[in-house]
Amino acid sequence: MNVGGIDRILRIAVGLILILGTPQLLGYIGSNWAWLGLLPLLTGLLRTCPAYKLIGMNTCPMKK
Repeated sequence: MNVGGIDRILRIAVGLILILGTPQLLGYIGSNWAWLGLLPLLTGLLRTCPAYKLIGMNTCPMKK
């Protein structure tokens, strides 16, 4: 787990907005953005981001 806190909430929100909002606003072109919305949604729900792992970043608080 390397995604936590506000980062996680923002990823889920952006993912949902892209998935649910853009097809209605942009029609067919918006459906491509909806597919792109899966990435932030899944990384937020699974609490892990492969890009963060590559660069050694972690926004999840450490467990004691």
